[in-house]
This record gives sequence, C-alpha cells and structure tokens, in this order.
Amino acid sequence: MDAAASLIADLIAHGVRDLVLSPGSRSQALALAAVHAANQGHLRVHVRIDERVAGFTALGLSRETGVPTPVLCTSGTAAANLLPAAMEAFHSGAPLLLLTADRPPELRGVGANQATTQPGLFGAWVREQIDAPVPGDGDWSGLAERAVAVALGADAAHGLPGVAGPVHLNLPSREPLSGEIPALEITPGDAPTARVAESLVLDRGPRTVVIAGADAGADAEGIAHAGSWPLIAEIVSGARFGRQIVHGYRALLSAEDLGGRIERAVVLGHPTLSREVTRLLSRGDVDVIAVRRGGEALNLNGRTTPAASVSVAPGTADREWLGAWLHASAAHAVDLSERAPDQDGLASSDFTARRDAVKAELAAVRRPLDRALLADAVWRATWPHDRLVFGSSRLVRVADAVLGGKKVPVHANRGLAGIDGTIATATGIALASQAGGSPGVTRVLLGDLAFLHDVGALLLPPDEDEPRIQVIVGNDGGGTIFDGLEVASTADRADLDRAFYTPHTVRLEKLALAYGWEYQRVTTRTALDQVLTAPAGGRQLIEVPLTR
Repeated sequence: MDAAASLIADLIAHGVRDLVLSPGSRSQALALAAVHAANQGHLRVHVRIDERVAGFTALGLSRETGVPTPVLCTSGTAAANLLPAAMEAFHSGAPLLLLTADRPPELRGVGANQATTQPGLFGAWVREQIDAPVPGDGDWSGLAERAVAVALGADAAHGLPGVAGPVHLNLPSREPLSGEIPALEITPGDAPTARVAESLVLDRGPRTVVIAGADAGADAEGIAHAGSWPLIAEIVSGARFGRQIVHGYRALLSAEDLGGRIERAVVLGHPTLSREVTRLLSRGDVDVIAVRRGGEALNLNGRTTPAASVSVAPGTADREWLGAWLHASAAHAVDLSERAPDQDGLASSDFTARRDAVKAELAAVRRPLDRALLADAVWRATWPHDRLVFGSSRLVRVADAVLGGKKVPVHANRGLAGIDGTIATATGIALASQAGGSPGVTRVLLGDLAFLHDVGALLLPPDEDEPRIQVIVGNDGGGTIFDGLEVASTADRADLDRAFYTPHTVRLEKLALAYGWEYQRVTTRTALDQVLTAPAGGRQLIEVPLTR
C-alpha cells in the first residue's frame, strides 16, 4: 500500500492528472491509492469495466492533453486487452502508461491462478518495459518519473528522444494486497518537456508540396505558408485550413502537369487516406523529408530523410508553382451548401413563380442525406472550441474528398487505422477537452460496424461527470468500405456479403436506451443540422440511415 500510494503521488508530481482503471483484485492497492488522490482533488479517475475500453479512453485523454495517462488493470487477460491501444499509441506517437498488476515471481510459470507471462507482453509496441520488484524486495521510487519522461520522449537515455509513445510498468505484489492508505503529501507538478533536435532548414529550390497526415496539426500549414508551397492536408490532419490547401488532391497528384512535376515532398503526421499520396511518397525521383512522430519512421521510397522538425530558409517563393496548384484546386472545390431561398419568387404575385419557389424550398428541407452531406453537416457544425473524431470507416474517406478548409481540432486513430476503440478514444478526448468547465462538444463520425465494434464504450459510471458527446453513426447496414476494394470485383456476391460486408439488423435505438444515451434518428439535412446545433447536454447517439 505504501508503494502504491507513493507511485500515484509521484505520477501526479510529474504532470499526470487523469487515470483510467479497470477493477481487479491484484491491482487493488493502486486503485485505492488513485481514488484517494481523486478524493483530495489531485487526480481525475475514470472507471471502465472493459480493459480494452479503458485503454482507448486513456489514449483519448493522452491525445487531447499531450500528457501520459496511466491505465491500470489487474493481472492475466486484463493486461492483454490493453494491447490494441498500446499498438495505436506506438504508431501514432501518443504518450500512454500501461500499469499492469502482476503475481510475484514465485507464482509465475507454476500454474497459479490468473498468472501469465506479463513482462514483455507488449513487445515492440512500447518505448520501454519495466518489470518492477515486489514491494519489500525492492523500491518503486523513481519509476513514475522515468515512465513519464520516456512516454513523452524526454528521456535521452531511454525510449526515443522527441517522440512520444507508450511505456509498460509491470507491478507485482504479494498478499495481503491492500491495507490502510498511508498519510502522504501529494504535490502536483508539471510533465517534462521533450527535447527536440535541431530543425532541418529547407531551401526553396525544388518544386515542393507539403503533405499533412494524421496528427500533423497546425505546423503543417505553417510550413506550407512559410515556403509558399501547396498544402495537401488529409481531413484527419488538423491542418486543413489556410490559403494554400489543395482541393481534389487525389486527381491533381495523378496529373502529369502537377503531380508528375513534384521534386520534393515534406511530410508531417502519418498520411493514410489515399493511394495517390502513397504512390508519391514511394517514388524514387522525389526527395521525401518526413518529420517523425510515431514509432516507425516513414520511408516508403527507401531514401526518405527523417527530421525532428523543419523550417524554411529565406528566399524567393516560386509563385508560378503555387499558383498552378491553387488554380487547379479551385476547380475541384466542392460546395454542398444549400442555395439561398428565392425571396423574389416566394414574394411574387405570380402563382407559377411562387409555386416553383415553394417547391424548391420544400425540396431543400426534405433533401435526403448521403455520405457527403452527412460529413459536410458535421464539419459545418464543428468549431474551434469543439472536437471532431473520425472513425476508420468509409465516411472518413468521403469527408477527405469533399470537405473544405476549416481550423478545428481533429482526432483519429490513424496510427494503424483500426476500427476498434473509436468511441472510447472520443470519450477520453471529450473528458479532457471539457475538464474544468471548458465549453464545446465532441462529435464522432463513424460507420455502423465501427460503432458496434466499440459499443461497450457507451457504458459510463453514473457517478462520473457526463461528457458532452455526439456519436453520429452513418448506418448502411454493413461494411460498405469493402465495396470499393478489389474483393468486390472478384468475390461472389453472397461470399462478399458474408465475409466482408457482414450485414446486420441491430436496433441502435435499443442500445441507446440500454446504455442511457439520448437517441435521434435523422434522414434529412435540415433535421441533422437542427440536432447537431441544438444546445447539447450529455451523451447523444445520432443515427443516419444510408444506402449501400
């Protein structure tokens, strides 16, 4: 109990403000110490019964705050359920602390209950793995400081300097597993700052484009602006704003007079949404400079130059190059807004003119939703004080193709682009962004299979603060993303449906009722706009039926 209380206090002293825990016997001392710190106002504790949900909730908290969030669980299969979140954190460069309680060494490998091989469980997907001594046999002091520093890339001797990621603390203990909580003074402190290597200065000479992938953030727009270079920003990048953004970038990258003339690509974040960008970054005749963020360095062409950060040298901008891209971009911009009402027609004394104007207005009000209109409505409803989370569904690719520029905070688990944990991650983002009474709504746009894959994340404890979150599900009754892949042109339709499309008949409103969420089903753009922009309080599940 002394070791557990000291570890929690040390985590708080090094910047930790949130902790996610899943109940269990072997972790009881750590759980009691965490709740004790929460009762004193030093820590926000979030309880989740499903460890996979807990892991992704912690990932969402870490994504939003930039500070490692510990996720605590008991021994056995509980620890294994943290692996998906650990893998995503590793590949996306998000700080995360995996605190797994364990049996003592003498109970490992002898058939003891709920005991397995936990040291090394997360293998290559953690920056560091520490198998702590049993309290009494050794000391836990210093573990928190080291784990936080490594998770943030701030420990030059361990992990990867300048790159964040997950750290595993395996914490064994012997019975008795808890007792009286010791009197311990807790002093909140700040997390260390990662030391970033010297910036790579880019000359202006080559014909350059800036590629902003997932988690690139505003830095990508800043580099494009400084270099007067076209900005190809994925919708999940958080960089789709400013005067240099390129609309319809897939078609323009394939055009010989633009994409074919590229000599250099500067990459920030992790680009994953288009084959055209992948082809560009795989070309041997293009100099690729990639700012490292995740656990793997980007090197698709075998000669990519890694960089901790980049800046632009003074010089004369190539206005002709930028102008050609922006001129072509303007022709590919998509405008899905409704036309303004025909005020003259509505007020006309001519029956035919007034009738036609009324028909046009009724058609606009009754306009059914498709994927593009759904993505556009969510994008337009979201502002800088909100958060927008995209699931790895067909909808994110539609959004990437049709949405314009807007500076809003965007998140997506694109490190591995899995569909798991989307709602849990968004919940963590909502809890972090709304802490301390901050305004805003967290909106999640995802498909029905991604929603069902993480349906357990709808369960929230009744004694915790309820986040303002809107989960918007585009429900087309199955995995229609496979309709656009090679398998759709080769497989038998019945086999395609059974093995890939996986149709379902789940009643989403019943799930909302069971988990205590407000439910709305909308079929028109006007109705969706009203639901998204109405004063939001608490948890809302919004279902939008779509055709295959």
